[in-house]
Amino acid sequence: MSILDVVKFDGLANGNWFVYKHYQEDLAYGSTLIVAEGQNAVFVKGGQISDIFNTGTHVLSTENLPILRRIANLPTGGKTPFSAEIFYVNTTTKMDLPWGLGDPIQLIDPKYGVRIRVRSFGQCGIKVKNSALLLQNVIGSLELSELISFNYLSNYFKGILITKVKTLIAKTIIENQISALEIATELENLSEKITELLSPFFEQYGLSLVNFYINSINIPEEDLSKLTKILEDKASFDIIGDQRYIMKRSFDVYEGAANNTNGSAGLMMGGGLGLAMGMEMRNSMEKIKYENTSGLKTKCPNCQSEIQNDSKFCPNCGTNQLNLKCKCGAVINPNMKFCAECGTKI
Repeated sequence: MSILDVVKFDGLANGNWFVYKHYQEDLAYGSTLIVAEGQNAVFVKGGQISDIFNTGTHVLSTENLPILRRIANLPTGGKTPFSAEIFYVNTTTKMDLPWGLGDPIQLIDPKYGVRIRVRSFGQCGIKVKNSALLLQNVIGSLELSELISFNYLSNYFKGILITKVKTLIAKTIIENQISALEIATELENLSEKITELLSPFFEQYGLSLVNFYINSINIPEEDLSKLTKILEDKASFDIIGDQRYIMKRSFDVYEGAANNTNGSAGLMMGGGLGLAMGMEMRNSMEKIKYENTSGLKTKCPNCQSEIQNDSKFCPNCGTNQLNLKCKCGAVINPNMKFCAECGTKI
């Protein structure tokens, strides 16, 4: 391969490149190295980093590359050839790297007690902070082609990122006893905590985690339906009360049993269940009737004092409220205003 007098890399139009290994390894003393804005050029000779060149135009000489002093005489009129590797590193901030949980988090919703699957996704931004550390700790362990994209690099860090996110989301839900339906209010706090947790990890690889955003924490439609049903039942319970809710559920179960078409065994089970539900409904209705009437007031026919509707005796005069009789001998009810037999006012 011929020796290049000028070495440069103009980048990619879409900006999706992270490290580019220049195809030209045959260089010469006095060649020009051009580093564009938003780039570093790392000069590697014999597997070791010799120098890092920032934005600008650089002439390869013994002044900026001391390693060239060890190169033997100059047989080509000052253009001594030598081989080396040049890595261009993108130093701009990449703000839109997507991430997502491949497998949902399996946990028990602490508020509603049902098993759910929690999913999450978002984006993050990274920037090269130390090109030398990057090449030593990351690039050397990758299957290096001429170009490494940001997406390729994000896959490299995917494992640690997902582990930290899963752990933090699950810990927040369980320790704070909040439902997955309510955790959306914590997105900003969770994003900040993840940034704090991951920043030291990225720094040891020469990278800076500029930002980390959790855009959504959600659950699959199937799990959402389960939670929605629980919420609807809870709302019914709060609105109509416990005994009425039990009676309503009894009707629902009985209706389901009545619609069972699985043969005679199913009919017998439905009938038995219906009897049990009937007993339960009767007890519930009796209790509701008692609740509805126990608070009513009436007057004692003897002393006209106001007493509870279900009182057996008047607390003022002691008159028996269960065996009251009219002057004509007919049994009367404390709530009656006139005798049904003789019409006498009570």
